[in-house]
Amino acid sequence: MGQHNLDRIIRPQRLAVIGASEKSGTIGNVLMKNLIDAGFPGLVLPVNPKYQEILGCRTYKSVSDLDVGVDLAIIATPIQTVPEIIQECISRKVGGAIVISAGGKEAGVSGNEIEHKIRRVIAHTGFRIIGPNCLGIIQPSGRLNATFISGMPPQGNMALVSQSGAICSSILDLAFKEQIGFSNFISIGSMLDVDFGDMIDYLGNDNSVKSILLYIENLTNFRKFMSAARSVSRVKPIIVLKAGRSKAGAKAAASHTGAMVGEDAVYDAAFKRAGIVRVDTIEELFDCAELMAKQPRPHGPRLGIITNGGGPGVMAADYLASLGHEPAVLDAEIVSKLDAVLPPYWSRNNPIDILGDASAERFRQVLDICLDERTFDGVLVILAPQAMTEPMTVAKALVAAMHGHQYPIFASWMGGKSVDQAVEFLNESAIPTFDTPERAVRAFLYMVSFARNQELLLEAPPKVSRDMVFDNTTAKHIFASSTAKGFLPESKVWQLLAAYGLPVVQTVVATSEEQASQVSSDIGYPVVLKLFSPDITHKTDAGGVHLDLRSDLDVRKAYQLTMSSARQYRPEARIEGVTIQPYLANPDFEILLGAKRDPDFGPVILFGMGGIFTEILQDKALGLPPMNRLLAQRLIQETRAYKLLQGFRNHPPADFEKLEEIIICLSQLLIDFPQISELDMNPIMIKNGKPTVADARLLVSPIDVISPLHLVISPYPGEKIFRMTTESGLHLVIRPVKPEDAPLFTNLFEVLSPTSIYYRFFGALRMLQPAMLSRFTQIDYDREIAYVALDEDSETELMLGVARIIGDPDGTTGEIAVLVGDPWQGKGIGASLMRQCLLVAQQRGFAHIHGIVMKENTQMLALAKKLGFAISTGKNGSEYEIEINFNSPDMIEGLTAF
Repeated sequence: MGQHNLDRIIRPQRLAVIGASEKSGTIGNVLMKNLIDAGFPGLVLPVNPKYQEILGCRTYKSVSDLDVGVDLAIIATPIQTVPEIIQECISRKVGGAIVISAGGKEAGVSGNEIEHKIRRVIAHTGFRIIGPNCLGIIQPSGRLNATFISGMPPQGNMALVSQSGAICSSILDLAFKEQIGFSNFISIGSMLDVDFGDMIDYLGNDNSVKSILLYIENLTNFRKFMSAARSVSRVKPIIVLKAGRSKAGAKAAASHTGAMVGEDAVYDAAFKRAGIVRVDTIEELFDCAELMAKQPRPHGPRLGIITNGGGPGVMAADYLASLGHEPAVLDAEIVSKLDAVLPPYWSRNNPIDILGDASAERFRQVLDICLDERTFDGVLVILAPQAMTEPMTVAKALVAAMHGHQYPIFASWMGGKSVDQAVEFLNESAIPTFDTPERAVRAFLYMVSFARNQELLLEAPPKVSRDMVFDNTTAKHIFASSTAKGFLPESKVWQLLAAYGLPVVQTVVATSEEQASQVSSDIGYPVVLKLFSPDITHKTDAGGVHLDLRSDLDVRKAYQLTMSSARQYRPEARIEGVTIQPYLANPDFEILLGAKRDPDFGPVILFGMGGIFTEILQDKALGLPPMNRLLAQRLIQETRAYKLLQGFRNHPPADFEKLEEIIICLSQLLIDFPQISELDMNPIMIKNGKPTVADARLLVSPIDVISPLHLVISPYPGEKIFRMTTESGLHLVIRPVKPEDAPLFTNLFEVLSPTSIYYRFFGALRMLQPAMLSRFTQIDYDREIAYVALDEDSETELMLGVARIIGDPDGTTGEIAVLVGDPWQGKGIGASLMRQCLLVAQQRGFAHIHGIVMKENTQMLALAKKLGFAISTGKNGSEYEIEINFNSPDMIEGLTAF
């Protein structure tokens, strides 16, 4: 109901304006005028007891007087009246409302109470609300201007969703000036109900929307936002301007990790994980909006720069280099072609300086050559006003040359009045224009970032080469036997890390000088002696770390010095002794791996340079669990430490697979134990490639949610794995699909007959493309159910079949599909997979499941009937529709008994 009623808000046929007015200058009057002036083709029903007619429209005294089934109510009355009005709307079966009224939570306690009252009114009704405190929405294709902003932007394929009305107004002005088309303009306001996650889901399923712009001040349902964004960003770009970069994070951090994980850095990590491109300024948002609206996406960063002025070309190249890229290299063939049309003293390089006396014809010849080559992923044309160059003529040459090319072409016509007419012509001709070369380059590279995001989203993660075993029982006992808040005793931290497969250095606690002496002798010199105190976090600051102790005398002196220094540093601290470890001399590298629980995004993993320079160098990268090897690789590669870890001089490279594994181990620990507030492993010493955790501290604090609800990304449901034997004697492992399963899918596809492929994909298919493999394996476990059947008796992993239910964003309905390899059909595998998917869907609260089956697929039809599906003729005469209703007692009984 949620998404359906959202469609009734954005594409209404009948709408009511509650608070409509004849009084000029009032919001109620402007709303009515804008609806009429825009040419809205549906019914406009003003509601106000003071009038009988407003702007020629019959007026209703109250919502109760309206006919049942109005799609949208636009409410522009005082906020105190809104709860009662919405209750009336629900009674009259109105689909949803846009609440223009201000005075909600932004007004303080009283406004908060009103919003809570509204939430109680709409709870469990399916009624949706955009706002309050919003401008409303504009939908150009439907001639709908349900805002108090005059004017209608050109129709296009880009949607804007903004919390700020001022941003909406500014972009609307830009749209008029630059001739930028939009599919939707949505002012979302304070998000009492409909939030960014809802809008991303809705716009992601709208075929008329090709890209989405978001202006975000804050998020509400973080997990829903991440789920929607990860789903939609695979198929269309999402560009975000998130306000508030300057907010301080981790003010009371207890560890290096805590100090380095600030609020805005976590947003960066979350956006990156979701495939979102983040811009920094309103100017950049405008520039991205224009480039996305008018041009195709680039496939890479190879930029060609054509200029009639050497200086602007150098400016563009310099700015490109400052952002980590170089202009595309010209090969001999293209240089030869350019030699034929350019003066002998042209730059013979990229930027292609065609000189200040360049005519429109010279521009056109160079453009034709460049656009016919595959050397570039985009072309920037820069025109500087010159006596020999007429801006409008060159603009017309550019427009004439661009037709039929599949990569972005954009322009920087530099200057003032002399280029205004040409710039307007370019805008009208769908050529993005930028005041400076730098702005043009920056907008292009943001689009390159989106292309790179999509590429990474489609990449299949490699498998780990060893089984990763986690001792959850021991870990639970450690947490249960410790206090609910504060630092976990150091000895227990070492036990915990070891239980989760992290390579820890041997560590023994000594509570006296004599014991320290004996332990050091047992371990073998040289050793490290460290202060053991639950109250002193940074041992070095307290004089509590002594390295490379080579004798009993060294150990005794270090023990005495540690005790006196610690007591002097913090007299009230509990001093419980020291820890003794073997000394890892001259490590090749020192890194930091840690985690912090963010109040909004849950646990965040930090990787970076370790040791004493951690906070000085601030070399870090952040990631969100769950992690796999591919995500761990990216985390490492984002740091400057990555180049060092590849080895140099006499330092061998780190074992990257081992580093990836310990990141995955840490991820699983954070998934299983929400009470971990901060975890710091610093340093992790790398010697001869192998990492060892040399020091660690862990802070615990209470949390009111259980695993995995503390995460913003649903983890792999490992508890859903089970084994069974089919009636035909096959021993199966039935488990949820994993991202690492891509090779198994490819192998399964290779044993399918053309008939099986046709039944599953409704057409011929020669191979599974990367995008399809990614779609099948890298799923969101919150909104999709997918199980694979593996042959337990096979020496190597062998996938026999797969079934999935793709749920709608509301989680109420889903579409089912099943596929079994030809050698194993008719052996009960498809039935086992479908039954498991249906049982999980029932547990999650799905209302009904449907699917489409070809008429010739008699096996599937028989199975559907056996499982309780109703079968009917589809819209296309060559197929059947199958549907199952979870509210049917017969269905539940049949499914459970099967």
